[in-house]
Amino acid sequence: MTSRIPLTVQPTTDQVAVVCLSGPLGADACTDLALELEQHMGRAARQGQRLVLDLAGVELVSAAARRTVQRATDHLVHEPVLVVAARPSVRGVLEQAHLAGIRLHETLADALASLPLTPAPEISPGTPPPGHEPALAGGVRDELSGLRVKARTSGLIGIAQGMLMARYDLPGPAAALTLLRTASRQLDVPVREIASAVVTAPPPGTAEEWFPGRATHAPPSVGAFLRAYGGDVFDRREVLAAALHEAIALSGADGAEVHFADAAQDDALFLEHHHGLGAAYRDQVALVTEPPVVCARAQRQRESVTVPDVAADPGLAAHPVGHALLAAGTHALHSTPLVTTDGHCAGTLTLHWGKPGIRLTSSRRHALDTLTTEIAAWRSWYLRTVVLDALEHLHHHHRPRSPRS
Repeated sequence: MTSRIPLTVQPTTDQVAVVCLSGPLGADACTDLALELEQHMGRAARQGQRLVLDLAGVELVSAAARRTVQRATDHLVHEPVLVVAARPSVRGVLEQAHLAGIRLHETLADALASLPLTPAPEISPGTPPPGHEPALAGGVRDELSGLRVKARTSGLIGIAQGMLMARYDLPGPAAALTLLRTASRQLDVPVREIASAVVTAPPPGTAEEWFPGRATHAPPSVGAFLRAYGGDVFDRREVLAAALHEAIALSGADGAEVHFADAAQDDALFLEHHHGLGAAYRDQVALVTEPPVVCARAQRQRESVTVPDVAADPGLAAHPVGHALLAAGTHALHSTPLVTTDGHCAGTLTLHWGKPGIRLTSSRRHALDTLTTEIAAWRSWYLRTVVLDALEHLHHHHRPRSPRS
């Protein structure tokens, strides 16, 4: 069955499956919505899983769609479907209906934390409490790390799989995923990054080469940070960890994060690396598409954005991201866009402070601007070199007889 509703499914653990919907759920979507709910609720029941319906990407829920959800879930009073409704308008529609077969949560982390997944491990005396984060059971926190990114990108990976199947006459999605994973391992590039490149790159030029005659580019060498770094510029994790360490040292911040924009998903910002940030907050910013999240503000404005007091910021204070920031102990933020020489915003670097009222001096701002310019240059080189090398490896590894667009 092919649904007209934008939908992705992420089998998270043996006990949980997450179904993500996006866009408006108007009256015209009710037939598809009813079929999808029946299919995924039935599958979850057969596999002994709890179903989480993530509506974080849903813009509105019509009265007809609400009644569809009610009819599908009313019998689940004792084991309700967990529904993530981050937008107040969507949450309000569902709260007013008092649906007996669903339980509403503002974040995916909250929904997952409400499940009795496994017995919680004993905490020895003197062990510090887990702070404000949900106390997920042993081993489950690691499995759920980055869940929102996986759920949101499974649709992108599915598109890339379909393109590869058609291009190379592959027998099915599993063979296409194997190609993506092989290139990922060989070049140490995330599968999501390669899938995005497959979707956005032009079709292969010849049966032997994807980019015949492509010029190779040396790693960027100008700039104090990359000169002092001295590590492997092909290792994205190592470069980003060093960049965040440098940013924290320059600014005196308590934590930091870097997001990169994905051209295949309308330049949505994906959390690529972080230092000192809690899991509940990371879940909220794993995928950022719009303000008031501070990194989205910096991306849209193409200039640095400072939030000296999260609790007093009109956009963040009532937003789930603002709640997660305050719960994690962040009270001030500064986000700088990663702007390349051609004016493209490749992502953002965001700093966190535990105390409100932080404002950077002009010298620190200048140092951070220099650092972000270098990170943007490295990112541009990485996309033009390492990611394209991964596509060449994928293409050569399969050795197709004749490429297809």
